[in-house]
Amino acid sequence: MEKIEHESLEAADLRKQNHLDLAFASQSALSDGRFYYEPMLEGHPEQSDMSIQLGEKTMRYPIWISSMTGGTSAAGPLNKMLAKTANKYGFGMGLGSCRVILEDNTYFDDFNLRPILGDASPLFANVGIAQIERLIDKGQTSKLKALVDKLDADGLIVHVNPLQEWLQPEGDLIQRSPLVTIKQLLNEIDTNIIVKEVGQGFGPESMRELLKLPILAIDFAANGGTNFSKLELLRNEPLKAHYEDVIALGHSAYEMVDFLNKSIQELGSERKCNNVIISGGIKNFLDGYYLTSKANIPAIYGQAAPFLKHANESQEALDTFAEIQIKGLLMAQKFLKIR
Repeated sequence: MEKIEHESLEAADLRKQNHLDLAFASQSALSDGRFYYEPMLEGHPEQSDMSIQLGEKTMRYPIWISSMTGGTSAAGPLNKMLAKTANKYGFGMGLGSCRVILEDNTYFDDFNLRPILGDASPLFANVGIAQIERLIDKGQTSKLKALVDKLDADGLIVHVNPLQEWLQPEGDLIQRSPLVTIKQLLNEIDTNIIVKEVGQGFGPESMRELLKLPILAIDFAANGGTNFSKLELLRNEPLKAHYEDVIALGHSAYEMVDFLNKSIQELGSERKCNNVIISGGIKNFLDGYYLTSKANIPAIYGQAAPFLKHANESQEALDTFAEIQIKGLLMAQKFLKIR
């Protein structure tokens, strides 16, 4: 950012008056106890290498646009805006559930983002565990590989959502442990697999078992962000009064980082998964920086609702939000140390 070399007397006078006017409003009694603030050690950075590897792709920044939606009239334009931003800044991106295009290409254009995203950034298709269970039972897992291929995706996200399906009026109940299904899937198709939740996160035993699988990454989708179980309960009026407390079940991203680090220590060479996407309640770059720094394996942070909110405004608003994340991460990297 270019600085003005010489400030006029009038501009300086206005700036100082602003300082006086805002002094009382600027007082703060709180401090962020997650960090040590170290102002003595670095200058203002112009840029910094924050790139991170995910599979065979290198992201320029450790930021993931989390899975949202597709197959509606509004979804296509929003997905394309998100892909443009991911391409511009080198973010990774997960598609919303691709179930609707497994066998019918009516809505394919909503999901066909590789031409917009470009080849450099990771893009992942997304199918639910209940659908994968049925495809395995029918001997049709080749449809999943075909889905990945036609989207020119880097792999498949498997979203594990038993609580959502249980609360959904049209929900598909799963018949087996998701671990059994994912192990079968790994044996039947050759593609990168990411396993994610949809708003409750994973408890310590689930985290431990996932880390033992040869999957590319675990996407937390922790309690605290967009909660698809809550979304379904809002659609299911007869159950709403009886199951509202169920929505509080699950684990925060902070808890899950602790589960992750403990399991890494305990598993040793048994661990096969080497990446995580920390998502669910990540409100800003400070949350992202703190949690990815605390994780003991390579980590990126994901957001869904904040990106969607700005995409609903305009492409310019979305890009501005992305730049704020990047500049904030750069500041944090230079001046903040994790406690």
